[in-house]
Amino acid sequence: MKKIEFTKEKLALFEVMAVSAVLNFANLGVEGYGNEYYAAGVKSMLVNFKNFFFVASDPGGFVSIDKPPLGFWIQTLSAKIFGFSGWSILLPQALAGVISVGILYYMVKRSFGKAAAFISALCLAITPVFVATSRNNTVDNLLVMTLLLACMFLSRAAEKGRFKYLLISLVLVGVGFNIKMLQAYMVIPALYITYLISAAAPLKKRLKHLVISTVVLAVVSFFWAVVVDLVPAQNRPFVGSSTNNTVMELIFGHNGLERLSSSSGGMGGGPGGNRQGGNMAYFQRNRNSSDTQNVTSGANGSGQGGGMMQAPGGFPGGSGGSSQGSSQQNGSSQGGSSQKNGVNPAQMPQGAGQNGEGMQQRRGNGGPGGNGGLSGNFGGQTEAGITRLFSKNVLSDQIVWFLPLSILGFIAAAIVEKLRFPFDNRRKLDLALWMLWLLPEFIYFSYTKGLFHQYYLTMMAPPAAALSGIGLVSMWKLYRQEGGIKAWLLPISFIVEGALHLMMLSYFYSSIPAAAKGMIIAAAVLSFASSVLLVIYRIIKKHDLNLGRNINFAKVLASLAFVGILVTPFLGSAAAVTHGVNGSMPAAGLELLSNTGSGNFRMGTAGGNNSRYSSENKKLIEFLDSHVKNERYALVASSSNAAAGMIIESGKSIMPLGGFSGSDKILSLNQFKELVKKGEIRYVLTGGMGRDSQDIMSWVQKNGKLVPESQWKNTTSTDTNETGEAREDSSAENENLGKNGFGGMEMNSQQLYDLKGTVK
Repeated sequence: MKKIEFTKEKLALFEVMAVSAVLNFANLGVEGYGNEYYAAGVKSMLVNFKNFFFVASDPGGFVSIDKPPLGFWIQTLSAKIFGFSGWSILLPQALAGVISVGILYYMVKRSFGKAAAFISALCLAITPVFVATSRNNTVDNLLVMTLLLACMFLSRAAEKGRFKYLLISLVLVGVGFNIKMLQAYMVIPALYITYLISAAAPLKKRLKHLVISTVVLAVVSFFWAVVVDLVPAQNRPFVGSSTNNTVMELIFGHNGLERLSSSSGGMGGGPGGNRQGGNMAYFQRNRNSSDTQNVTSGANGSGQGGGMMQAPGGFPGGSGGSSQGSSQQNGSSQGGSSQKNGVNPAQMPQGAGQNGEGMQQRRGNGGPGGNGGLSGNFGGQTEAGITRLFSKNVLSDQIVWFLPLSILGFIAAAIVEKLRFPFDNRRKLDLALWMLWLLPEFIYFSYTKGLFHQYYLTMMAPPAAALSGIGLVSMWKLYRQEGGIKAWLLPISFIVEGALHLMMLSYFYSSIPAAAKGMIIAAAVLSFASSVLLVIYRIIKKHDLNLGRNINFAKVLASLAFVGILVTPFLGSAAAVTHGVNGSMPAAGLELLSNTGSGNFRMGTAGGNNSRYSSENKKLIEFLDSHVKNERYALVASSSNAAAGMIIESGKSIMPLGGFSGSDKILSLNQFKELVKKGEIRYVLTGGMGRDSQDIMSWVQKNGKLVPESQWKNTTSTDTNETGEAREDSSAENENLGKNGFGGMEMNSQQLYDLKGTVK
């Protein structure tokens, strides 16, 4: 048996992987189930293979999650192996984050050596948005891992001109497409251009390789979508957030053009889109169905919120935040249900809460729309421009930490490697690959007015980290061996980074703990001081830095400056471990630290102080247990968000009438009446955001029998305050919570109706 030797390199790799593992896994239970919409989908996919294949969002297979299947298949397999719990569905993403750090280390080391690889891997491991996304059940970091593997094979293909490596690379991109659809294609320019500029094979041969590989990419990408669309609509769930019940429309509509054109894309499935497509087919399925769905009962894990939307109050918008998303105190009535101090669905900002990536408010001085005054609720709602990622908005401190270093680092590496044609070696090609990944995404996220969320920025983390490591090593070489401005790139980069960190601190200065402020300021001073000393030392020593021990002092200074620029992003990433991230809008950074003292307020997720809402669910579930007998659906709710908590807790077959946000028009009123007549539906929970099903809800309220709240809803509940002391909350307090923009709107407007005997 070969003895394992712990070399300095292996020890360094172990250390950086350990940092990543701790940040991704430590205290993972604080995250609860993460995004309830996705968690309920996993619970539903465990019911049977049909739900699994079509990624159903509910146990009855009424409507699907509005995302491709692969990421949720992986989560479902994890839940099958380890049992359904918050931990088991978060595990794949946390593991993908650690693996991504290892892949990046390997890729950078292969071309630029161990020092660059260590720095790159460490930068990725502590990038706040990367850590936040690793601790959540959004599937973006599964995509990042897949794209890193694709880049690894592309690097070999470009270096050697080997078709098989190119083919594997684009197959992996196709796999990524089945994790997050068109988001996977954001890396396509980097792959194609890098292979095209390679000198390893004749141009004609390279073009031929790309054409063939592109065909394979298309087949892998769209295979599942085509299969689903070929299945008769009556034999599968409605495609959530589509306008015509097809995955193809979901790809190019809701998850495609709507992301590019405007930040006011429609809720769930397009701006005011007509969702009649596929309704009759679904109705026919119900008419012909004679089987009864077997659903799992009970859930392993702590209870979830009271069937509320994950967007308490509808969307972020506390005091001091953007006017977008503020509560409407209009008292208007919709569908017979008064919206008291809540949000009129017709007045919601378009695009709020699309694709299961809904909204949860952080309470405290920071967070979107909080007292920290961060502008915008989504990326596209912030002011577009070259400074967008650096401005005081919801994107502020997620990805910016190593961007200046990566840009200056690329310049330094381009000088060292003499980056020009021909691209005939591994270093040139990999340098081009990383920059071609970073630059288009930086431009896109800086200027697009389409809808995107903070955690999408994790796509930029690998190239930014790689160029930071490569760049620092290259700047060190220039510092030692060159004169003029080239030698000053190293200290300049540290000064710029230090200034950036102080600017970020200024956004949160009044709201983060004094200890954190002190550490950040000290780190910035360390970076500045070390940089100044590097300049002075370089002037004194001039051209003799290669002579023996003269270099050691400069190494110490550079190391201290580097440590200085790591402190703030590390604090922001570590905040996710102690505070937990927002279930629907995962973000880390100083924004989380600014919530100290009030916690991460997470309505509808197990990661927060939500026992009162779990008790609401408990009593309703007990009511359904005792009253629902042979009905196909135990309950009808306005949306997937309204149903998610109860599905997680009970596994009951609950119909999300309007899909994710209530805006999918899946059933007509006549179809709904027919299901009631057949005895497949009896109880309906009105209220919520089901704007495109208001005709059905109005009919329910007019014809159904109102069930007294005392039978299914708690009017008082015991909760604990932030010091752990018990307290009693009344329904009036819950209503005040809604008035203050933190939620309660959906809970307070909900009414339960019994439809037995309404249709003869």
